[in-house]
Amino acid sequence: MTTSVGPLLRSWRERRGISQLELAGRADSSARHISFVETGRSRPSEEMVIRLADRLDVPVRERNALLLAAGYAPRYAHTPLDAPGMAALREGLERLLAAYEPYPALVVDGTYTVVAANRGIAMLLDGLPEHLLAPPLNAMRITLHPEGLAPRIRNLAEWRGHLLAQMDRQIALARSERLRALYDEVAAYPFADTDPRDASDPAAVATIALPLRIEHEGHLLSFVSSIATFNTPMDVTVAELAIETLLPADPATAKYLHSLAP
Repeated sequence: MTTSVGPLLRSWRERRGISQLELAGRADSSARHISFVETGRSRPSEEMVIRLADRLDVPVRERNALLLAAGYAPRYAHTPLDAPGMAALREGLERLLAAYEPYPALVVDGTYTVVAANRGIAMLLDGLPEHLLAPPLNAMRITLHPEGLAPRIRNLAEWRGHLLAQMDRQIALARSERLRALYDEVAAYPFADTDPRDASDPAAVATIALPLRIEHEGHLLSFVSSIATFNTPMDVTVAELAIETLLPADPATAKYLHSLAP
């Protein structure tokens, strides 16, 4: 296992597909110094580690690992979401999700564990087996499991491909064994596309983005998904949170959801 900072930085640079010269330009350094750091001939300062990590878009969790490998203390806290210091964040997320109702919205962590959800999400999950709804809920597992939402998704092949590609991109950005294990699990689920219509059908084509087309009590609902994250996070927990909102893709879906609202 690599423990020195040089090979770790080289690994991130190669993963990003940039040269030592290009990284040096981004970090206001020299290719010679970058080479010395990567080969262990020069020990980077703490600020240089942070600067290189920033230019390489290294996830916050992995920035701590780089600092430790360079002999420095971790800079970024990893505060549990239920800690007292996170109260304002939790309350803000809850208000945001509630304000989005009756449309579905949820918050997930870096491995798609659901940490908060509104009543729009609860509506979509109604009727799923208890073993899938037992905490901790996982958004990918619930969506793609053959006993989960998968049989209700009319364009399952397209939506499944979108979700797996999204996970694959995240795995490329962050070395997460838990995320890789989740990907392997959900990618192995058996599935059959439930929408036999071809792409020439106008109703099967999204005008702005790939829709999630899902059935609910005999109604076909169509959503487009939006994901938001926090800017410049200074805590690992906050850095890995993502807020996903499902926006109605047609007037019929919006009208139906409003008809269910209390």
